[in-house]
Amino acid sequence: MTDPSQSNELDLLVTCPKGIEGLLADELASLGATPGKTTVAGVFASASHATAYRLCLWSRLANRVIAVISREPLVSTAEHLRVVSTRVPWARHIAPEKTIAVDFHGRSEHIRHTRFGAQTVKDGVVDALLLAGQTRPNVDTKKPDVRLYAHLHRENLTLGIDLAGESLHRRGYRRDVGHAPLKENLAAALLVRAGWPERAKADEPLIDPLCGAGTLLIEAALIAADQAPNLHRERFGFHGWAHFDRAAWQELTREAQARASIGRKRCKNQLFGFDQSPAALSAAKANAMRAGVPALITLTGQGLATLERPAALEGEHASKGLLITNPPYGERLGELPELVTLYATLGEKVKAAFPGWTLALFTGNPDLGHRLGLRAHKQYALKNGPLDAKLLLMDIAEAADPEVLDEANHPSPRVSENAEMFANRLKKNQKRLKKWLKQSGETCYRLYDADMPEFALAIDVYGDRVHVQEYAPPRTVNAAQAQKRLFDALEVLPDVLEIDPSHVYVKRRERQTGSAQYQKRDASGERFKVQEGPAWLWVNLRDYLDTGLFLDHRPVRRMLREMAEGKRFLNLFCYTATATVHAALGGASDSVSVDMSNTYLTWAQDNFTLNQLDSSRHRVMRDDCFHWLETASTTFDVIFMDPPTFSNSKKMRETLDIQRDHSPLVNLAMARLAPGGTLVFSNNQRRFVLDEGLVERFDVEDISARSFDPDFQRRTNLHHVFLLRHKEA
Repeated sequence: MTDPSQSNELDLLVTCPKGIEGLLADELASLGATPGKTTVAGVFASASHATAYRLCLWSRLANRVIAVISREPLVSTAEHLRVVSTRVPWARHIAPEKTIAVDFHGRSEHIRHTRFGAQTVKDGVVDALLLAGQTRPNVDTKKPDVRLYAHLHRENLTLGIDLAGESLHRRGYRRDVGHAPLKENLAAALLVRAGWPERAKADEPLIDPLCGAGTLLIEAALIAADQAPNLHRERFGFHGWAHFDRAAWQELTREAQARASIGRKRCKNQLFGFDQSPAALSAAKANAMRAGVPALITLTGQGLATLERPAALEGEHASKGLLITNPPYGERLGELPELVTLYATLGEKVKAAFPGWTLALFTGNPDLGHRLGLRAHKQYALKNGPLDAKLLLMDIAEAADPEVLDEANHPSPRVSENAEMFANRLKKNQKRLKKWLKQSGETCYRLYDADMPEFALAIDVYGDRVHVQEYAPPRTVNAAQAQKRLFDALEVLPDVLEIDPSHVYVKRRERQTGSAQYQKRDASGERFKVQEGPAWLWVNLRDYLDTGLFLDHRPVRRMLREMAEGKRFLNLFCYTATATVHAALGGASDSVSVDMSNTYLTWAQDNFTLNQLDSSRHRVMRDDCFHWLETASTTFDVIFMDPPTFSNSKKMRETLDIQRDHSPLVNLAMARLAPGGTLVFSNNQRRFVLDEGLVERFDVEDISARSFDPDFQRRTNLHHVFLLRHKEA
């Protein structure tokens, strides 16, 4: 056990974000501490009381500074934890009437919850204080006078006083954080890794082309102006500590204030931030004001498409500098289309406008970083919260041709040979379908379906939007190579199809079981209208694996519309009832659409409303189709049945396997088919074989071969379609 009250030297544990422990050790040494062993997300050190205060004030990288009071081995049970906590002379550190809080980290076989651990340590602290003759302290979990630290790892317990109080990354200037903010001390670490402290001393400029709320710019300004990062912080954890030396602290703050005042006046660095979001720029300006560095930063509303070297950078100030940014990197597959374009645009712009500079790019998706067209000469693995990320440092080559600088606003895109091949295939497919699309008037169609094995994608056009489904690569295919191919495709898609990248939606299509194809992926509620023949239909490209409209069934829907005039129509497993809409528009006298999903039945009703269909004549029913057929008494002239290949929905009595179960299902449907009527039976089981007993019992016609329009004639095994009628007596 150690006791900081008995020595001027404190035994410290200084914590930090994972991946910057080495940088923190160097910083601790520069601030007067003696660093020792590093651990995951932390560095042990020794320092005087005054130096510990200096660390809290000046550390740009630390989270917390813990004065370690006790280390105890073999602590596993709650009772032992309490006993050990009671033995610590807390009365030497916690003055009477001070509030406390315990931050507990770790677990053991018997202590599995941090709240329970914190409560147990708190009980021990209270016992120790009562034994020392003090009154019971109050607990204040939000703003305690003294914050206690407890860490249990492999039955080794560390207890201490948190001298920082609140995490040191919270400088106090960032109340307006913008979207996906970068923590202040991680931003400072990125700047240190990029060599900004040395560049700042050389008066180099710095630019963040995607500055957001300005965290990188503000941290860079604090470094350049020699301003302590926590100068404006009103309170630290040591203020409530019984051994707080107010005089030493006041001397440190006076020194820091003087250095900041001089540093801001002497700073010659030009710092520029650009962002196209007015809200982000407003937050950045407010944050810079609170940090005390608004005069050092120039903020401009501007997107990447117009990025160029600021006019204020002339002569020697234009020859070299640091571009540093933390662009979005797409935690979800659907975010990638815009980001592939963003990264490619960033690469083209910086190469054209900033030759001789260095680009420091922080990203959680290094594969996106490769779209820049620049080679990283250094890479640093870091954590951004729970996410693995990398800082890529790239030198921007000097332009061989001075005229390249004049092309900053119109850089010619450079894509890989594979991407160019893919673009050419898309153009070829567009040309092949052009005549049919003009004649048919269709606006929703399949443009590409794994035509090239290395690009395993299905690409569907929905008016001015595009739905991209990536077939999950087999295990024999390198995942990184598959992702590179996807990025190649997404890079050229917007240009070839002349659409905005934000109108490209990406999903991964894997082998589905049960109702997985209908499961929600997102909750955007983003839907729009498309036209198919005379029908208007709602589609949603973001929230579900499927969109609400099966494009390969277009000819079947057209056939149903032509068959339906004056007929009673039944749609089983109706999904969003697009087939019912066509039948109704074709003149069906009335219809019933059956499905088990409330979501899709509501969608179906919205489709009916969109086409001004009479809800009293065209009804939806929520039921298991087997059960509905078994209990229905009405007959229909046209029945359409398109069941899933397999379903284990809890709403069904039993699982459905269409190959195994189609015969009883068809028999039930035929029992509801009026004389002279037609059952259109469809399914998507690739190797489906119709039961011979059905062929013997009914007139069966396989029309699968002619149920595909030109956009699906490469993959005529996508579905099977049969017409079944009662045999004439």
